[in-house]
Amino acid sequence: MSDYVFAADLGGTKCAAAIVDRDGRIVDRRVAPVDLSSASAPVAQILNFAKELSCPRCPSAVFASAAVAVPGLARKDGTVWAPNLPGWKRMPLAGRLQRWLRIPVVVESDRNAAVLGESWRGAAKGKSDVIMLIIGTGIGAGILSGGRLVRGAHELSGCAGWLIVTGHENFRASQLGELESLCAGPAISRATQEFLRTGRKSTLSELDPARITAHEVAAAARQGDRLALEVFTQAGTFLGYGVANLVSLFDPEIVVIAGGIAGAADLFLDSVRSIVSLRAQPLAARQTKVVVSKLGDSANLLGCASLALRVAGDPSD
Repeated sequence: MSDYVFAADLGGTKCAAAIVDRDGRIVDRRVAPVDLSSASAPVAQILNFAKELSCPRCPSAVFASAAVAVPGLARKDGTVWAPNLPGWKRMPLAGRLQRWLRIPVVVESDRNAAVLGESWRGAAKGKSDVIMLIIGTGIGAGILSGGRLVRGAHELSGCAGWLIVTGHENFRASQLGELESLCAGPAISRATQEFLRTGRKSTLSELDPARITAHEVAAAARQGDRLALEVFTQAGTFLGYGVANLVSLFDPEIVVIAGGIAGAADLFLDSVRSIVSLRAQPLAARQTKVVVSKLGDSANLLGCASLALRVAGDPSD
């Protein structure tokens, strides 16, 4: 068997791909904005990455197998539903890639790929009961229980953004899910904008409110801006309730926070841990670690690599 597999992480806005060896080392990688010019364009983009990374040889001569993480529902037949990719209601992704690459191909949801990567080579290495909570533009969770992925009857387990954490009416909750509407990146921006509209003073007042990002709010919070600190305190509280619910329900060994908002974990992680300690099932709360991902944006690629090794029958995986 070849020493390498091909891993691709197709997001709603970014596409990444890598050569990964059997020890989980990323040998080379590529990244670019997702080509949304047509329904088939992202498929072609993945194929082009495979050709670039295997050059001057063909992909089938370099890679034992391939796996792709997708931002949506990966069905057992290899078709994909991805709401942020135009025309992807039942995209036959695995079949198309396998036909052109001429190697085994497996397709998985991005949240499942992430938890597999983190448990293989990251903060959850060696652990079999893991929740990977991914907080970025949206919120999702990859869940391992007894070493197996929790998928659900409709492959929809892990939609953590839909956790209910308050009793208040929130019109965005019906569209996004309540936790996502309160804690994801866009929610951080919206909360800041709403505070500024009330006339609250902040260093962020100098910026165009409509363009304020969660990263800018985090930077202001680290400089002691009271409004920005309040926004993150509020988001951290709601996030803590969500994590407490997950801990009580699944009794994991570890909860790993990942995604773009994980970069601001210094502003909310203590709050999350405190709330878990106070509100989750006591025995589970005392034994569950809540940490930040060690792999960052490599988690999905390494999770895909582990899946590709399995489909190739690598005995070391």
